[in-house]
Amino acid sequence: MNIQNNGYLSIEQLTDQYLNRAKGTESASNTEQLSFREILQQKSLENRTEETGSAGSLRFSKHALGRLSDRNIQLNTEQLERLNDGARKAGQKGIRDSLVIVDQLAFIVNVPNQTVVTAMDSTATDENIFTNINGAVIA
Repeated sequence: MNIQNNGYLSIEQLTDQYLNRAKGTESASNTEQLSFREILQQKSLENRTEETGSAGSLRFSKHALGRLSDRNIQLNTEQLERLNDGARKAGQKGIRDSLVIVDQLAFIVNVPNQTVVTAMDSTATDENIFTNINGAVIA
């Protein structure tokens, strides 16, 4: 590519400049950036699930990890087992998007993907209204 020193850019320079910038921003916006805290929580939950020996254990979405962190919700091993069991029961009944209640905690689980979509405690459910679910399990 020839660089012109007259202060004007050539068509090739403009094309390269704008097309390369568009590609760079596209790839940056498509990659999800997780904070260290979210990664640590996710790995901790995965380790607890592996310790319980649950096959087909649940994953937590970035949104759900953020909600757990924001609301200072910490699951113990027994609660995590009950959450997994509730999601398994929902799948057996053909539920796709389930509300799973464990103690005072509510989780929305996408059953086919085995993913916890969001999490809340009793203080976060002001109106006790849950949408976009087609079943509920009290675990």
